[in-house]
Amino acid sequence: MDLFIQYVYLASATMFIIGIKLLGSPTTARRGNLLAATAMLIAVIVTLVNRDVLNYGMIATGIAIGTVIGAIMARTIKMTAMPQMVAIFNGVGGGAAALIAISEFVRRVTEGDLSLVKQHEEIAIMLGTLIGLVTLTGSLVAFGKLQEVITTRPITFPLQNIASGIMFAAIIGMIVYLVTVDFNELVFYVLIGTSLLLGIQLVVPIGGADMPVVISLLNSYSGVAAAAAGFALGNLALIVSGALVGAAGLILTQIMTKAMNRSLVNVVFGTFGATSGSGGGNGVVETRTAKGASAEDVAVMLAYARSVIFVPGYGLAVAQAQHQVRELADLLEAQGVRVKYAIHPVAGRMPGHMNVLLAEANVPYDVLYDLDDINDDFKNADVAVVIGANDVTNPAARDEPDSPVYGMPILNVDQAQHVIVLKRSMSPGFAGIDNDLFFKENTMMLFGDARKSVTSLVTEVKSL
Repeated sequence: MDLFIQYVYLASATMFIIGIKLLGSPTTARRGNLLAATAMLIAVIVTLVNRDVLNYGMIATGIAIGTVIGAIMARTIKMTAMPQMVAIFNGVGGGAAALIAISEFVRRVTEGDLSLVKQHEEIAIMLGTLIGLVTLTGSLVAFGKLQEVITTRPITFPLQNIASGIMFAAIIGMIVYLVTVDFNELVFYVLIGTSLLLGIQLVVPIGGADMPVVISLLNSYSGVAAAAAGFALGNLALIVSGALVGAAGLILTQIMTKAMNRSLVNVVFGTFGATSGSGGGNGVVETRTAKGASAEDVAVMLAYARSVIFVPGYGLAVAQAQHQVRELADLLEAQGVRVKYAIHPVAGRMPGHMNVLLAEANVPYDVLYDLDDINDDFKNADVAVVIGANDVTNPAARDEPDSPVYGMPILNVDQAQHVIVLKRSMSPGFAGIDNDLFFKENTMMLFGDARKSVTSLVTEVKSL
């Protein structure tokens, strides 16, 4: 039976890997997601066949409760709140891994014969506890910042990084003591409390603008914690799935930091967003004025253009205007206008946020272009329509060395012949600075809720 379980775990791990590979294409993503979910189901079922499982009633209760909570969240969550849900899932995953590690510690101490515990298992228990609990509390803080339950501004105090370093050094010291000297319960409980506090301490000084990167990093942590728990239990499925999540989270974090021209160290310790201002972020009061436009004027401009590029952002997600944008694009294409969509890696709040949103409106995937593929097309576009995107279109990132966003790869929207910005107000984006794009000679602002504004444009184009 043990050999059979290991073979099934190996098959499940293979299905995980193939499922992730299939997620790389929109045509196979659904199949990949289903394959990976099936692999997880198989791994869970075969684990329940294990003769060491003693309490099926408790497990069934947990599955039922989790299924209800998960179904409700999946059905009710808004696209704009997807990062918050990911943060909660990261925290729950890290907490679950930590509970496994803690329960293994308690079981082995209770059984009494610690001489049989292998040293690599002791290390796995300690690392699973540390990383899992840091992930739990860190993810809860990230959720609070994104949900604005906690201030999105960095919370700092003198010698904060030094305090974090001391806490981490103390944790390492306790782990070394527990592994090499004595499996002491009191020391282990102090380790638990310090790990919980460290998770809070690491995330509170990071501003809301960087929370998506933090969530991605915590996602990686949750995978590493699961892998550590797998080593503690000797469970192949946990080890492989945890390693996959850990690696994927690190890759995603690297993509996001590159898209923001930031280093991971700068994100974690730089307290980005601690100051707000305008222009270059130096606190200078904005004196420039932006040109307004009416729906009628914009509709005429779009209808008689040869090429239009839509640039979706977080404002599109908030307004849930993706269906109206698709309708407007269809109208323009029917009149012979070439339509494309420019997708920045960190548009919205998570990579892929805009892709999923537009896919929901059945926007063909072949008209969605990544930053590197479309940036050269803006100079040949008649109109660029920016819908709720802010920092990712700010020319200061390219032109102003003193700007906080300088060096961040942006969409070269300002190079289009005409730029239309759909926005509720002149408020800044996550970076807390004004967007120089709004004040360019070729830019016009169409103020209002994006959904209502695009609906007005559809009406006006139809009337032409």
